[in-house]
Amino acid sequence: MSEAMELPEREAMDFDVVIVGAGPAGLSAAIRLKQVDPDLSVVVLEKGAEVGAHILSGAVVDPLGIDRLLPGWRSDESHPFKTAVTDDHFLLLGPAGALRLSNFAMPPLMSNHGNYIVSLGNVCRWLATKAEELGVEIYPGFAATEVLYNAQGAVVGVATGDMGIEKNGEPGPSYTRGMELRGKYTLIGEGVRGSLAKQLIARFDLARDREPQKFGIGLKELWQVKPEHHRPGLVQHSFGWPLGMKTGGGSFLYHLEDNLVAVGFVVHLNYKNPYLAPFEEFQRFKTHPAIRGTFEGGKRLSYGARAITEGGWQSVPKLSFPGGALIGCSAGFVNVPRIKGSHNAVLSGILAAEKLAAAITAGRAHDEPIEIELGWRDSAIGSDLKKVRNVKPLWSKFGTALGVALGGLDMWTNQLFGFSFFGTLKHGKTDAQSLEPAAQHRRIDYPKPDGVLTFDRLSSVFLSNTNHEEDQPVHLKVKDRDLQKRSEHDIYAGPSTRYCPAGVYEWVEKDGADVYVINAQNCVHCKTCDIKDPNQNITWVPPQGGEGPVYPGM
Repeated sequence: MSEAMELPEREAMDFDVVIVGAGPAGLSAAIRLKQVDPDLSVVVLEKGAEVGAHILSGAVVDPLGIDRLLPGWRSDESHPFKTAVTDDHFLLLGPAGALRLSNFAMPPLMSNHGNYIVSLGNVCRWLATKAEELGVEIYPGFAATEVLYNAQGAVVGVATGDMGIEKNGEPGPSYTRGMELRGKYTLIGEGVRGSLAKQLIARFDLARDREPQKFGIGLKELWQVKPEHHRPGLVQHSFGWPLGMKTGGGSFLYHLEDNLVAVGFVVHLNYKNPYLAPFEEFQRFKTHPAIRGTFEGGKRLSYGARAITEGGWQSVPKLSFPGGALIGCSAGFVNVPRIKGSHNAVLSGILAAEKLAAAITAGRAHDEPIEIELGWRDSAIGSDLKKVRNVKPLWSKFGTALGVALGGLDMWTNQLFGFSFFGTLKHGKTDAQSLEPAAQHRRIDYPKPDGVLTFDRLSSVFLSNTNHEEDQPVHLKVKDRDLQKRSEHDIYAGPSTRYCPAGVYEWVEKDGADVYVINAQNCVHCKTCDIKDPNQNITWVPPQGGEGPVYPGM
């Protein structure tokens, strides 16, 4: 935008607490704040067009957090928890067969007894109604793009992005200035690799003395299957094929109500081979003899992808900063072996809300609520994550076969004796640093999709209902185009064309030169490019509010 142009003043609104993100953490924090003190003014900003639009998870939910937040929820007929887990299967997949692992050998924390198979988007829609009944203001379609600071450097709120900026960076005919939402405290619950959380972690050095955060990419499809292939309540987790034993990842099939099956695939983003394509690995997975029968005669309804935090206990940054705190997946509370984080997200929202309500009652504002940071490791969240802290680094160090076995042993010793033979292991490299030059690897020849069981990316993105206004600045920022050509293309053979699950990035030949093309309108906001680019040369920032995917029932 031209520096000479004088912008109109932004409208400002004041609240006790401003919450960014209407996910499980943000909505739980809002509900708990109003439960503790109904007179508190609370606002929740959500960049999706509606609450739940950008929520993507498996999901098998441990109701621990919901039980604490809304103790009588089971008597509420409107709740979305319709399918209790009735059966738990764990499979090790080879190229042609599968070995079912004994449930008896699994550490107790891996059991899904008492959990529910559910759409996490629908959980958030339900929580939003509870929040609004208590007087919480929720603004969907507004992306928080800027952190506001006072003269002392403390966070005093956020600003939403301007709307109607054209591709040249200038205001168009529909230009509207963003709003400032100011609060005594601000909670950041944007989810994985949120743009504001990333800025705050850097500004306040919140990752100091922590291990690097680790990530995976999760891809998911929702299918309507034939009744004879449907087993409501079945939870099936698997690992192994099609990934090699040195590449971490896993997969799931969750049988919901109404002949619906959620199928998902997770690839740990510390993989080394730049030719690996998580989307194509997911499609291959569905062709396995132990998997494909579920989908014969079925219909694919939805598709989406999302990064997952995997660093756990040793990678959680300092939560508190002057004026607020990180909550939920912005902090990284996912339990990797359980493939669950929503229960910890809810608990983190409750913890933060209770501490902020007490601080406001005491007349405080804009200081650092350090009690949030000091409280989480001794809470149920800390107990959950500490027991599994070595599973991810063991898997990364020793590969799938030995690493998973050692991780299982470590979970048992933590469960039975409260200690680990390994202490607390380090993660080492970031996921970006883990990628190796293409010269050290062979290309992977992926089969063409059949359009029945396996699909291409563009038809998949269509099912995600993704939409972006094309005449706006690209929200995927490449800092140095020359570096992208010299390194991403020439050394790493263009991994962004493979790790992106939505076909956003292409290298195309134009006038004898390779040109980097960004199809930003395809972006499903998974953040993988922001994480995996080997030079950290790509930055994801929010597009205009309300844009991106709209996930129904995901």
